[in-house]
This record gives sequence, structure tokens and C-alpha cells, in this order.
Amino acid sequence: MYFATMGLEHRLLQRRAERIGPSAADYELRDTRTSLTMGVLSGIVPVMGARLLRGFGRPGRARTALVATAVGAATVTAIADVLATLDRRDQPNRADGIETSARSGTESEPNRSRRRAVARAARSVARLGGVTAIAAGGIAITSTWANRVNVDRFWERRVIGDLGSGPGALALAILGWDFIYYWNHRFMHTSRYLWAIHAVHHSSERYNLSTALRQPVADALGTFVPYGLMAGLGIRPSLIAHARGVNLLYQYWIHTETIRSIGPLESVLNTASHHRVHHGSNRQYLDRNHGSIFIIWDKWFGTFEPEVEPVVYGLTKNIDTFNPVRVVTHEHDRMLRDVGRSTSWIERLNVVLRGPGWSYAHYPDLTTPAVA
Repeated sequence: MYFATMGLEHRLLQRRAERIGPSAADYELRDTRTSLTMGVLSGIVPVMGARLLRGFGRPGRARTALVATAVGAATVTAIADVLATLDRRDQPNRADGIETSARSGTESEPNRSRRRAVARAARSVARLGGVTAIAAGGIAITSTWANRVNVDRFWERRVIGDLGSGPGALALAILGWDFIYYWNHRFMHTSRYLWAIHAVHHSSERYNLSTALRQPVADALGTFVPYGLMAGLGIRPSLIAHARGVNLLYQYWIHTETIRSIGPLESVLNTASHHRVHHGSNRQYLDRNHGSIFIIWDKWFGTFEPEVEPVVYGLTKNIDTFNPVRVVTHEHDRMLRDVGRSTSWIERLNVVLRGPGWSYAHYPDLTTPAVA
């Protein structure tokens, strides 16, 4: 089905290109190959990653060691942050309009040199320690969260009885999945550690059905609103799995330019037009239209934007690579680089937890080329 519909779309786009010229919707071999590769990896890597991280999510030696590593690295980094400021004493300051030295001129040159050497070494320790603490702490938190919020656990502790497997229960599962998906999708655009996972899907400068298959593979490194909440309200885990499949399949057809509008249903459903906006790097299109099946969530919660001007696809600063490994890792790499360049724990946590644009706006001297 995937290849048949992509082949049909490719044919339609070829005919359109003959009439009006090429566009960003056209298939390009390297881009399509990367998207298809990501589609395959997205079905394999998350399963492998979940299994690898499972041990860290349960009480035991692995989690204890990981937490100890995070706490130890955070402590060392905090101390290094203080020592890294020692050489600031040599910087001039102004008081009452008179430039003075922050350090008495009586200090000997050997002492001053040693202090500067300690500060340089401390900055190196802080860079390594900050990244280690964030990485180890992040894995400990995300793996523990995944273990605590799995669907089966919620089902065992449900507060409402079994709603059965009829059409009504399935409809509730689909609606519930879509509502939770909206918030998770929105959070992936407003918190950088989640954006690092999701940026994969936005990395293509093309927009066609193959782009739908360019899916994230590092979900195990995120913390999400649990879909298991539905199980706690009496919806069977099997129906939740069906709802996930319906949701994912629905999103396939909206990655196209060959469908311009579906008429009145545009007001209720997420459509190709609405989702083109979501993939736009135009300023007014950034972080808009997060819905999956329904667009009503965006309209209710203030994130809707209609398609007006032509959409420019991709990231605000594109990564210019078709290497799947680089596509997967580029934003995690940049985020951790920025953590390493930060000089306090407030900065490090802001870099990781706040939106990607926050780092780019507040720490342009710390941040590698922006991706948003």
C-alpha cells in the first residue's frame, strides 16, 4: 500500500512538474531513501532501545549505578562551576565611574597563573561533568517513567470497569489516543529534549508520502503523557493498540501536496493542508497544528494556523545531510554540546527543558547552528 500510493503520487507530481515546474513535493532519490530507511529503523530501534533501557527503569544495581553516576557528576560539576570563576577576578570592573581591578594588585604572578590554570581545568571538568550528569540522569528518569506508566500497569489498577471491545469502546480509544497525542506532540515542540527526538520527522526539505515514514527512533529517551491512562479508565490494552495503529495510518495520507482540500471536513479533521503548515519553517507556521486525526484540539487550545502562504519545508536551519545516523542524532548532539558550554546548572536545565528556540535566543554564543 505504501509503495503503491507513493508510486501514484510520484506520477502525479511528475505531471505537475511538466506543467508548472519542480517543487519541494517532488521525490528526490537521496531524500526518499533516507525517509524509507528511517521508516524501517522506526520499527526496529524503539523495540531494541526499550529492551536495553528496561533494566535502568527497575530497582536494582543498574539503576542505582546510573543514579549514582548522575548525582556524582552533578556534584562535581557544581564545584567546578565555582572554581571556573576564579579567573574572573582579573577582569576589570567599573565602580563609581572609575575602572578598578576585581583583584588586589598585590597578588604574585605565579599565584595568578595557578588560579587561571585551575579555572581552565575546572571549565573542562564542568563540560564533561554536565554532559555526563544530564545523559545519565536523563536515562534514569525516562526509563523509570516508561516502567511506571506502561499500559498493563494502568489496566491492573484501573478505576473504571472493563468497557468491553465494542464500537463505542474503540471510538473512545481512538478519541483518547488522539487527545493525548496532541499534547505529546505539542510538548515535543516546546521542550528541547523532546524536540531532539521529534526533529527527525521535520528534517526533510521535501514533503510527500515518503516523508510520513521518516519517523523518530529515540522515543525511549522521552517522557510523555502516558496513553496507559486510557487503560486506567477501562479501555482494554488491545483497543489502545488498535487506536495507535489507526492514528499512525491516518497520518500517512496527510503528507502530500497532491490533495489541496477536503472541503467542509477541513474544519474538524487534520488534513494535508493543515499538516503542511505543521511542517513549515515559515515563522507564522512554527509549532502549529499538532493534531493527528482531529484539528479541533488545535482550535480549542490556540495552536491552529491555516495554510495561507506557500510552505517552506524543513528546519529553520537545515542539517544538509542524508545520512540516517546524522538525521537521528543531530539535535541530541547539538543539545549536549550546548549543555557542555553552559556555565551553571540553571543554564544547563534551561537548555534541556525549555523550547529549542529559547537556547538559540538566549545563548547565541553557546549554541551551535539552530534547528527548530
